[in-house]
Amino acid sequence: MRPRLQLVTAAVLFSTGGAAIKWTTLTAWQVAGIRSLIAAIALLVFLPDARRHWSRRNWLVGIVYAVTLVLFVTANKLTTSANAIYLQTTAPLYILLAAPWLLHEHIRRADVPFMLAIAAGIAAFFVGTDAPVASAPNPPVGNMAASASGVTYALTVMGLRAVARADPRATMNTIVAGNLMAAAVCLPAGWPIAGAVPSDWLVLTWLGVFQIGLAYLCLSKGVSHVTALEASLLLLAEPVLNPVWAWLAHGERPGPWALAGGGLILAATAVRAARAPSRP
Repeated sequence: MRPRLQLVTAAVLFSTGGAAIKWTTLTAWQVAGIRSLIAAIALLVFLPDARRHWSRRNWLVGIVYAVTLVLFVTANKLTTSANAIYLQTTAPLYILLAAPWLLHEHIRRADVPFMLAIAAGIAAFFVGTDAPVASAPNPPVGNMAASASGVTYALTVMGLRAVARADPRATMNTIVAGNLMAAAVCLPAGWPIAGAVPSDWLVLTWLGVFQIGLAYLCLSKGVSHVTALEASLLLLAEPVLNPVWAWLAHGERPGPWALAGGGLILAATAVRAARAPSRP
């Protein structure tokens, strides 16, 4: 049970990101920069292996991961947490589309219904526009940022796979590199950090130490002891719980089209995971 609990813990910690980001009074640049700086330090403390085995691949893939981090924070500042996480969860679609060129893996006939379902889910977010609210002031732009984060997250996953093939010990180095680069870009853009209140620093500490640092520690400990199928299904707790925390913390209610699109994306992802080969 321990590896399963570690994966569920990772998913729960990841899922708090949207609600926590909305709790801060700082800009997206400031939140992304400070969050990533704290996360990089936490990861280096929690994961001693992340201090060794560095290579150029870590920094190259880290660039894409850094963009993903910034886009995700930006999306959560502008649209609902549900929209931000559901649209980022579309990454498997882009992985399938890019796999023939980047991974030399061909699309199977069984993947086509999954791809169509994900595409329909994405379209649902842009059919009906959510009304702006205090916690989601610009849903259309936020949805675009979230959609872009799905693409960059897909590239990150493929990059991490390439890093793991070269040296399995160096995967977490890439996460550290991405956070360091996000901090290096965002902190100057968000400087000076004025008007921050104590609650902002508490939230940023949570985001860096727990929502990223401890979550990746749990993920790294648990993922190697269960099958790929079980891991992917347990981690679906993140997109399920993310809107729940936003609703409890901010009273945020996704629109009917967003709920329909998110439900379709989650269902398609779960079905595809269940049909995938169950390798550890």
